[in-house]
Amino acid sequence: MADESAWFKSSYSNDTGGSCVEIADLNGKVGIRDSKDPHGPAFVLPVGSWSHFIRAVTIGEFGN
Repeated sequence: MADESAWFKSSYSNDTGGSCVEIADLNGKVGIRDSKDPHGPAFVLPVGSWSHFIRAVTIGEFGN
């Protein structure tokens, strides 16, 4: 999918196994994977959908 160097961890991830998310730029798409399983499945979104998701989370559009 992407070279290992393309993936970076979320700033909210930590080394104790909690919230381990990695993101990669996939030329117009965004790859999202679990850093604990780097060779497992990845979720892929168009950049626009990823941007909309981040915007919605940032403004609190998703309820608890």
